[in-house]
Amino acid sequence: MSRVDYQFQTVTRIYTINLTTGVGVNVLKRLHLLFILLIAIVVLSACGDSNEEDADSDETDDEKWEEIQNEGELVVGTSGTLIGGSYYDGEEESEDQLTGYEVETMREIAERLDLDISFEIIGVDNVMAAIDSGRIDISAATITDKREEDFNFSDPHKYSYVTMAVREDDNSGIDSLEDLEGKAAGGGATTIYSQIAEQYGAEVVTYGNAPNEAYLRDVHNGRTDVVINDYFLTKFGVAGFPDFDIHLHPDLKFHPTETGVIMPKDADVLKEEINSVLDEMREDGTLSELAIQFYEEDASQVPEGEIEEVEGLEL
Repeated sequence: MSRVDYQFQTVTRIYTINLTTGVGVNVLKRLHLLFILLIAIVVLSACGDSNEEDADSDETDDEKWEEIQNEGELVVGTSGTLIGGSYYDGEEESEDQLTGYEVETMREIAERLDLDISFEIIGVDNVMAAIDSGRIDISAATITDKREEDFNFSDPHKYSYVTMAVREDDNSGIDSLEDLEGKAAGGGATTIYSQIAEQYGAEVVTYGNAPNEAYLRDVHNGRTDVVINDYFLTKFGVAGFPDFDIHLHPDLKFHPTETGVIMPKDADVLKEEINSVLDEMREDGTLSELAIQFYEEDASQVPEGEIEEVEGLEL
């Protein structure tokens, strides 16, 4: 029983007793007034508690955004190894040569939020730990149900699907997902791509934050059989090494994916700010322009055509 219910019942009981025992009208009026005052005090107290809880909640939600505003800077995690998405446009690995769709999208977000930006080079397997520790504020990541349990995501700024890099002469003996059984697949330890490989019986060979060349060279020389990855990244990775005996699998496209900005779970205000900017970038065509610039296709739009779903993934 709540405090209000208890006090209501107590006063009502007194009021009823006095009616049955013939207490004067003036006394009853006083009790009636007392009852009204008591209820008002309890309601105001409850509202005060609620307001305090709301204030605490707002403080938690605002904490990350206020921290970023105070610093005047967004710290972004990115790989720097993925052609088209995040890579160095030149031999020198300096921040001013870091570019790609993910990098330039983050720069545009920061500029529209009136913030400076800095990048931390970090492998995909370490992004979530880096957000938890506060080493970085945000990054780009594939949105999954499992990740949304522990982190906040913006609306998607990239839509894609999964495909494979295989040997060109025989498609590495892979004509369907079921043919992954017993194959060696190069990939990151915690990616959705490696989970797909494992689900279909492949052995995953992990590399850390290695460049595309390391993954793809191993398919070429037979150390591994396949690299399962995002369509856009695989397309440009393969095109970057024309001397390798590899190509994009001609028939397999599966598991539609959405990429958004990942951030701490309680960063609700930061999420709202980023979503507002992404909406502007969609409406004025900036996202499409950046996607076409780096991917030669508009990755900011949902791809057309039939794409096979992969069930049972836990990421």
